[in-house]
Amino acid sequence: MNVFLDTNVLMDVLLGRKPFAAQSRRIWFLAERGKFRGLIAAMTFPNVYYIVRKVRGAEAARTMLTMLRSTFTPVALDGQIVNQALDARFAGFEDALQYFSALRADAACLITRNPGHFPRAQMPVLSPAEFLALYSFG
Repeated sequence: MNVFLDTNVLMDVLLGRKPFAAQSRRIWFLAERGKFRGLIAAMTFPNVYYIVRKVRGAEAARTMLTMLRSTFTPVALDGQIVNQALDARFAGFEDALQYFSALRADAACLITRNPGHFPRAQMPVLSPAEFLALYSFG
């Protein structure tokens, strides 16, 4: 199963943001164990680098990018996704890029801390808690 993770879920883990980190960390662990194929937008890499570098420095940021690379499969960002995101007129352009990247990758769902930022018409958009409650990975 393909599962797409929004950048905010990953940042919760990487920066230990409470109270969100525990559920997001569990999802990351499930992806590491191969319980599902974890997908992320290619744009997540520069976004994570930018934020983490400011908070923890360049070396920590590069280490975290390596962690992302070893666990998650990036979904390429191309002109079609950009056009879809622009035409969709989401409140947040970055959310639209995430959403259409998830659609492109045929994700079973998109996990985000902000489900209200995304339409639910074409795929389930779930909070980390909703995802963990819906799917059993015994």
